[in-house]
Amino acid sequence: MNKEYGMHDIVEMKKEHPCGTNRWKIIRMGMDIRIKCEGCGHSVLLPRKEFERKMKKVLVKHEE
Repeated sequence: MNKEYGMHDIVEMKKEHPCGTNRWKIIRMGMDIRIKCEGCGHSVLLPRKEFERKMKKVLVKHEE
């Protein structure tokens, strides 16, 4: 199941962040993907395979 996502998209993860929000912005893409919490600003670096497994859906697609 290939989910389409790109830089600056807002995604929803399967688990909620401890701050209470479940909206994450993709701020770096490569072999690893860095996402930033929209609630508290905390950023997390995940391997691409783990990110794809933990991502639920794309909430907002970034328009270029």
